[in-house]
Amino acid sequence: EFSEENAEFWVACEDYKKTKSPVKMAEKAKKIYEEFIQTEAPKEVNIDHFTKAVTMKNLVEPSPTSFDMAQKRIFALMEKDSLPRFVRSEFYHELIK
Repeated sequence: EFSEENAEFWVACEDYKKTKSPVKMAEKAKKIYEEFIQTEAPKEVNIDHFTKAVTMKNLVEPSPTSFDMAQKRIFALMEKDSLPRFVRSEFYHELIK
């Protein structure tokens, strides 16, 4: 298990930031929030209470930077935890043979 939800969240945020239409941005923000941020979300990412609160506040008026703090926290978590575990995994070693 390599925290797939973290990678999916990061990719969703990158896609969100490229959205030009305010209507589409609001739709995507709601989807990302419901899928990854809200408590008991199906793919809830592990962010601290402060980051969650800031993100929720940012979503009152969605902008390209609404998820930046959460995305940075998740990237740091993946860099520190998920990537090293993946590189040590049997799956990875099979891939590089």
